[in-house]
Amino acid sequence: MSQEFRQPIRFYSEEELDALEETDPVAAAKIAHAQAMAQRLIGRKRNFGPDDPLPNAEAVAEAVAAVRRILNRDGGDIELVEIHERDVRVRMKGACAGCPNAVIDLQQVVEKIVGAVPGVASVSNTF
Repeated sequence: MSQEFRQPIRFYSEEELDALEETDPVAAAKIAHAQAMAQRLIGRKRNFGPDDPLPNAEAVAEAVAAVRRILNRDGGDIELVEIHERDVRVRMKGACAGCPNAVIDLQQVVEKIVGAVPGVASVSNTF
């Protein structure tokens, strides 16, 4: 089977998932999880046109600062290395450097917060 992502035919609304959860909570949880993963993949495959603005450096720096506060709770840190076109390059530091959970933190925290800045297509960790 191809690793290519195919967009689902439709997404269930919160109301539909709530109704399904009353009768089949396992199915509702599976669908909610699948939808969340699909949304993440769709978000990563953002297509920007030539007229779309590049990410605002100040907004990216603020997002990285918000991530830093989260990572500092567990002794981790993050550094904004550069913004190359639409790719934000960061360096995971402190307890995050070499930590097996750093990949999860990058996906679950950094990409979610920094990737939400308008114009950002991807976030990558540099060493």
